[in-house]
Order: sequence, then structure tokens, then C-alpha cells
Amino acid sequence: MEILKKYFPDLSALQIIQFGELEGLYHEWNEKINVISRKDIDELYVRHILHSLSIAKIIRFQPGTTILDVGTGGGFPGIPLAILFPLCQFTLIDSIGKKILVVQEVADHLKLLNVNARKNRVQEIRIKYDFIISRAVTAFPEFVTMVRKNISPHSKNSLPNGIIYLKGGDFESEISPFKALAEVFDLSGIFSEPFFETKKVIYLPVR
Repeated sequence: MEILKKYFPDLSALQIIQFGELEGLYHEWNEKINVISRKDIDELYVRHILHSLSIAKIIRFQPGTTILDVGTGGGFPGIPLAILFPLCQFTLIDSIGKKILVVQEVADHLKLLNVNARKNRVQEIRIKYDFIISRAVTAFPEFVTMVRKNISPHSKNSLPNGIIYLKGGDFESEISPFKALAEVFDLSGIFSEPFFETKKVIYLPVR
């Protein structure tokens, strides 16, 4: 929990409580439904929560922004971002019902009224959002093809609406078709923890 205060010193008292409760909630649910790998659950704050919040180092979502988290799994990056941006609306989808059950239970426990958890594939979603976020659910070109239809052209933020994608390792070939537009942010320049040495955020505006 202290690591979040290190990088996000302006958290409110309520946000500190909510982030603090995540560890117990995910440990409890992970015993029933395995949504986080056993080796990662003890590194929850770095590998899942702080990694999710890295998006907030790229953009500060304005109130009223709508965000779709595709392939959310246990609620990442959507749940931590929903805590950080309580005036934005987050829809978290996953094709696996038991994962969405965990997401809904966590959101309900924390009273996150800005979270809507749904069992869906993105191909089934017809609603448009300001931003689509995800943690590398598939190759980037395939992801862009799947979600482009869901991005609204009207922006409320300093950055145009688009895709924000958390990715690790070598992905030069994946983003080569988008090099003229995509921005890549190296998280090792933002966070000092070794986990982030190969982690990146890809931002692709979609007009």
C-alpha cells in the first residue's frame, strides 16, 4: 500500500481505505476463484494495482469520461483506475463469468458506483466509449481491429479518444502498422521497481 502513496501522494482518505482493502479482498476471492496467479498475488500492489495505475501517469481522465476495460480478468486495470477516477464511468468486460463475479463483488464491497461489470466479448459490445483500455489480451493489431468500432470521436480530455494498452516485452512488430500515430511510454522511466523494466503503455488515438 505504501508504494501507491509514493507515486500517488494526493490520494484522498477514502481512496487510501479502498486501495488498502484490495489486498484482503483479492486474497479472499483468489482462494475461491483463481483470478490472479499464485506467484503474483503476494505482489498485488506492484504487479497489478500500480501497473494498472500507470495509465494515470499518461492521462488524467476528466470527469464524465467513459472507459471500457476489455478482458479485465479480476478487474485490472479497471478497478484501480475506478478508485482513482471516481467521476469517470468504467465498464469492465470479460468472457469468463466467474471472473466478472469477482469484479462485481470487489466493486460492490468498495461501493464503486462508477463500475459496471459485464460478461461479454468485445465483439458483442456496440456502445461507444472515450477510451478502451486493456492489459495485452491479444496481439495489438487484432485488438485495434476488435475495438475501433467502440471509440467515440468526441473527446473530453487533453488527449484524443483512443486505445491505451499495457504491454510488456518486445512488441515492435505489433505496433509497426501504427508507428505514425502510436505513442509508447516506457514505465521504467516512471517507476523504479524492477518489474517495470520491460513494461510499456501504448497510446493510440483513433479518430
